[in-house]
Parts: sequence; C-alpha cells; structure tokens
Amino acid sequence: MTIRNDLKILYHLVLRPVRGKDHADRMENFYSGQAEGYDDFRKRLLQGREHVYQTLGQSKPCVWVDFGGGTGANLEFIGPNISKFSKIYVVDLATSLLGIVKKRSERNGWTNVEAVTGDATTWTPPEGFADIVTFSYSLTMIPDWFAAIDNAARILKPGGKIGVIDFYVSRKFAQQGLARHSWSTRSFWPIWFSGDNVFPSADHIPYLQNRFETTLLNEQRAKIPYFPLARTPYYQFIGFKR
Repeated sequence: MTIRNDLKILYHLVLRPVRGKDHADRMENFYSGQAEGYDDFRKRLLQGREHVYQTLGQSKPCVWVDFGGGTGANLEFIGPNISKFSKIYVVDLATSLLGIVKKRSERNGWTNVEAVTGDATTWTPPEGFADIVTFSYSLTMIPDWFAAIDNAARILKPGGKIGVIDFYVSRKFAQQGLARHSWSTRSFWPIWFSGDNVFPSADHIPYLQNRFETTLLNEQRAKIPYFPLARTPYYQFIGFKR
C-alpha cells in the first residue's frame, strides 16, 4: 500500500462529507471511492477479526451469513476450512465492495460464497436460517443496530453462533468484570468516528450478552494508522442462541 493510497483512504475517512438520501446511498457514497484500497488500509486499523473468524471457522459444515461483510476479506481468515461450508453469504449495502467479493471468490476458488445486496436488519437467507452470523466492524455503521442483532437472533438456529468485532466505548458505570473507560475516551471516539457515520456504542456488549449466551468476550485497544498515540477501544464477542 503506497502513501498516496493511504492518503486517499484518510481523506475519505476524515475529510470527505458522506452524502446520500438513505443509508444505502450513504454507504455507497462513502465506499465507492476507496473500494480498491479498502482492505490494505483497514488491515492495520480493524484489529481482532482473525481470531473470531478462525474460531467460528472450526464449526461443522453449515450456512454462514456475514452481515456488512464488505469486500469479503474477512473470509480469508477462515483458511482452508472455508470449503467445507455449504454456503457463505456476504451481505452488504455497498455494491462497490460486493464487486470485490466476486473478484476475491473467483481468485480463491470459493464456489460456495455469494455476494448479496441486502439490509442486515431484515435480510433472510434463501435457506430460511443461518448457523453462523457475523458482524465485523459493521454494527457501528448500521443506524438501527438493535434491529440487526434482533434479525441475527431471528435467523439463527437454536445453538447457532454469532461473532461480532467492533469499535465501542464502555458505559460510565460498566458492569463488574467489564472495562470502564475514562470520560475522555467515552467522549472523544464517538465524535471522531461520527464524521464517517460510525457510531461506537456503550450498549453493544450489554445487548449482545442479553440476547446470546457469551462464550468469548475480549476488550482491547487498536492503533490508528498515522496517529501513533491514538488507541481506540474495540471488542470481540462470540455467543450462541439459547
């Protein structure tokens, strides 16, 4: 990745206004100018994805739905096990990113991967169910993320697994055992990300724990490329439908 391409991505992240009459238009407006360089830059920014996808990739053959899956780069973390899944749907509203999914699938020989233009709050697989649902840094970009989680719970089979990795901030009075962020952290990062229509929430983890049985929860911080002192909070969550 060249400095020139990095600067282009940073322009879209920090300076370029995001426009559109609805969420789908805003998503395409945001990503259309950076789709080709999307993966290389975000590989350094979006931490914690590999472990979650590798862990879920150990599951038995089943139907997997990756909501907000973008370019499909997350699927490469699964490794050779990807071939055993009966179907993997990469669902997104940004058609420019889904075009990269198709190219990646052809390059890797993924005949079981399908790119789908769809809304995470309502979309249902043709099979009528899913065994695994994932959200990788997409919940913070879904205005009605509660509905997205509810939809995941609806389509998951009993015992089905959900995996989420995303930015967040803690509640002011986080429950015992969870991280408690300072006022500056809780205030700064939602403002910093909001220009890109990314909204770190204090309610992601509590809501996920309410809807699913937790099997993995890690709270970490990630470096921001070209901002050496910045560390933004993110979490990894894996749970199953009761």
